[in-house]
Amino acid sequence: MSSRTLSLIGVSLVMGLGAAWMADSWLSARLNATPDDHLRSVVVATVEIPFGQMVEAQQVTTMRMPMDTIPDDAFDSSDKAVGKIATFDILKGDIVRGARLSEHLGGSTLASLIAPDKRAISVRVDDVVGVGGFLLPGNRVDVLATKTTSAGSNSAVSRTILENLRVLAVDQTAGTDKTQPVVVRAVTLEMSATEAETLVTAQTEGKLQLALRNPLNLDKKIATVAPAAPAMVVATATEPKRVVQRSSGERGGAITIIRGIETNVVKIR
Repeated sequence: MSSRTLSLIGVSLVMGLGAAWMADSWLSARLNATPDDHLRSVVVATVEIPFGQMVEAQQVTTMRMPMDTIPDDAFDSSDKAVGKIATFDILKGDIVRGARLSEHLGGSTLASLIAPDKRAISVRVDDVVGVGGFLLPGNRVDVLATKTTSAGSNSAVSRTILENLRVLAVDQTAGTDKTQPVVVRAVTLEMSATEAETLVTAQTEGKLQLALRNPLNLDKKIATVAPAAPAMVVATATEPKRVVQRSSGERGGAITIIRGIETNVVKIR
């Protein structure tokens, strides 16, 4: 065997051993690698979770994401989210956050949707008061109250008594899976205890009307315009003159002229 052939065999062996050593080193590094400190497990929704629905195990999963993209109130385990009530619509792929869930401590799911400092009050509505059936859980509304100004009078005054209230349920439904308007008999609103007293008082004094708000203008207050006072009817000088009386004297007479509410006596010689 020539020396050239031996040299080629030797070079091949060296290269083969080097490649095997590099592959073994790379595989060992991958097997013994520690988790990346910049990644963290986070719970995300695998399907859309509507407002008011309890989170189920098959609706969420965990995946690793960069820590600087994860909210502080995100869950790192599916068990921490399962069984809670969605207080907002959660879309597919959204990070499941604590601010969008509420604990279910028994009873109806509606009770879990109420903020700790709020109350739920139901308002009887019809197709007009209920904004033509377009109200859905999660909407925001204002409440207008109308009452008669005096007994036996046809005049009435309307004013906005409550603003930016959240609709918790329509009739006995707290879900938002409806797409067509539905006329309901009652709407449940979330409000403070003081606002609840104002609403109940207004219900006994007159009629209520709900006004649907644009979700992009939830923090803007509506300017309340005071009702205009009825204008007084004032007679003007352009009203036709009316001769009421003409009296005669020894040398002449007098004519009484009425202009609106003014009366003038003109003597005639």
